[in-house]
Amino acid sequence: MFWYVHGIGGWGWLAMSAGMIFFWAAIIALGVLLYRALARPGGSSDRADDRPLEPAPERILAERFARGDIDEDEYHRRLTVLVKTTGGVPRPGRQ
Repeated sequence: MFWYVHGIGGWGWLAMSAGMIFFWAAIIALGVLLYRALARPGGSSDRADDRPLEPAPERILAERFARGDIDEDEYHRRLTVLVKTTGGVPRPGRQ
């Protein structure tokens, strides 16, 4: 009935304890990495929308004009230069 008289000994208990700690650490690390990948504030790099990550130059210029950093003449002059160099037209709502 008691054929297994020699238990696993001290090193066996140590190995099992270390194994259990490593197992749960790996599970927790996997959960944290998965959470960080899915809850990223900027989303993934394969964004469906085409919004730029940086504000448009026209928007920066409009903000400087609104703050009073530049006057109206300078605003229109710089906006004209932006339109000529980028080859586009200023977008409505961005002036």
